[in-house]
Amino acid sequence: MEGGGDTQDVLGRDALHARREAARTRRRRARRRGLALLAATVAVLVAAVVALAGAGGGSARHGAAGSAALGGGTATSGPASKTGNQGSSANLEALVAAGKPVYCGGGRQRLVALTFDDGPGPYTKFALDQLGRAGARVTWFLVGRNLQPNAARLPQEQALGELADHSWTHPALTGLSSDAATAEIQRTRDAVAAAAGRPTLLFRPPYGLRNGGIDDTVRRLGMIDVIWSVDSLDSAGADKHGIARAVVDNLRPGSIVLMHENRGQTIQALHKILPAVRRKHLQPVPVSELLRRDPPSREQLDRGRNGCPRQTGRVSLGG
Repeated sequence: MEGGGDTQDVLGRDALHARREAARTRRRRARRRGLALLAATVAVLVAAVVALAGAGGGSARHGAAGSAALGGGTATSGPASKTGNQGSSANLEALVAAGKPVYCGGGRQRLVALTFDDGPGPYTKFALDQLGRAGARVTWFLVGRNLQPNAARLPQEQALGELADHSWTHPALTGLSSDAATAEIQRTRDAVAAAAGRPTLLFRPPYGLRNGGIDDTVRRLGMIDVIWSVDSLDSAGADKHGIARAVVDNLRPGSIVLMHENRGQTIQALHKILPAVRRKHLQPVPVSELLRRDPPSREQLDRGRNGCPRQTGRVSLGG
């Protein structure tokens, strides 16, 4: 009997062991099935996320392209854009392709462009001093024949903004042949690019005189015809007080301001203009940056100067 009991105990232990082993096997199989199901679920989720991201990226790129085509500028106007606060170069390319003169930015951001024609020259140093103290970045529309005699000033001007094309001898281009007008623009464009170490897309016709032929030439050369929305009246003989009033009373987001760096009264007017820009909470930037970050819409381009933002209020010139 004792031997039979031992045998039964052994068989009982074997059966218990077998049941336990079977249970462990079932648990392992269940875990494997669960892990396989989890892996399949994760794979499906990852594939869905990738698909959605691809669709979203495509929509974002399409939206950015629409903005770059002078739609509204919102997709590339903020600091999160591909080129940061500099905005999108696609906006400049769209303006080149449009082939129409630009009078202002879109007016959606608190940006303005102060521009100085006809230099460099004897007053350039004084303009640089004031702009440097104010931290203002501007665009210099340079006359080609003035570059070599004032070559030492060019790096200083570039450090405070950008160099641009204002023809070689400052003629009325509309009175020249097509070949002569093209030479005036192209020769200066090449000289400015050599001085700046990079190409310029910006051209301003002397006296603002242009016609369809000039517009075609500028577009063919891959440039933008930049006019202005605010005339300082310095070339009309206004004194420093008149210049300051003409600028400040008409300054608004998106403005492109015409001034001349070769006039002493303009340099004196900067004492009033630059503080007024700050009081209006406007940021002076080069024209190319204005057009990258806040380009005019197609409707604004079509309307010319009348498409520029309207005056939003007056600011005192101060003492």
